[in-house]
Amino acid sequence: MKDTYNRRVNYMRISITDLCNLRCIYCMPEEGICKKSHDDVLSFEEITEIVKVAADLGIDKIRVTGGEPLVKNGIVEFITSISRIDGIKDIAMTTNGILLDRYIEDLKEAGLKRVNISIDSLNPERYKAITRGGDINQVLKGIRKTIELGMTPVKLNVVVVGGYNEDEVENFAKLTMDKDIEVRFIELMPLGEAAEWAKESFVSNESIKKRIGNLIELPHKISSPAKYYQLPNALGKIGFINPISDHFCSECNRIRLTSDGKLKPCLHSNQEIDILKAVRTNPEVLREVLESAILAKPQKHYLNTQGHEYVKRNMSQIGG
Repeated sequence: MKDTYNRRVNYMRISITDLCNLRCIYCMPEEGICKKSHDDVLSFEEITEIVKVAADLGIDKIRVTGGEPLVKNGIVEFITSISRIDGIKDIAMTTNGILLDRYIEDLKEAGLKRVNISIDSLNPERYKAITRGGDINQVLKGIRKTIELGMTPVKLNVVVVGGYNEDEVENFAKLTMDKDIEVRFIELMPLGEAAEWAKESFVSNESIKKRIGNLIELPHKISSPAKYYQLPNALGKIGFINPISDHFCSECNRIRLTSDGKLKPCLHSNQEIDILKAVRTNPEVLREVLESAILAKPQKHYLNTQGHEYVKRNMSQIGG
């Protein structure tokens, strides 16, 4: 299905929980968030019904996110159920990697194709500080096992935060030399917990490119949020996702489903369309609700424009 700006929308990001086993400084309050009651969140069965209707509308790519999706009981069975839906061609997951070593073999067998791993430091102590308690060694074990299983390219998502990790940019880039890894630098976005201090902590991807140097630009793939480069003779790639300094709205092909049953046509808007009530009381209108979310996609986001209201939810509640 196409939106009102003739963009083909074929990608749904699904947040299955807003809970997480980390407390990253730009994503979640240190004390965590209040756990929602069972009645306030979508069940896996309800999400599966929504995905079936979405597939009929042309959604063929699913990304499962959180919070942290691997803390949700029944995650492997859920991946199995959506992998069997006609029309769904690709299922990926974004994870912090802490539990990846435990689950990745079963997830692959269930139908998961790829993983993106959020990792903002390679230094154990710094990683622990940024995530407020995370163990980088657990993440590295998960990355190694994922590569061993042939689920490549493994994508590492790195949010560069001024004063925290900008001095590690070169070390991340070097990871791509001898492994089929895509290191993707993502500009810090002013959402929820990060809205107040994002401007002073913001590091542009243009400055990161200059810091790395000697990059070879690669052909751009339409609808990919990243612009890719490569170091000479490298096996992997380096991507730059610039939602702030150089947005990719004209190619946006996605909608988002939150764990509490809201459809978000745009990540950087507070607009949300309720689908929880529909799936529980009137499933016949699911198609209509999904269509309305696709048609509500704005032409572009209006971050940093006069009068723009920053998104109130934290990233953990949206799913990125």
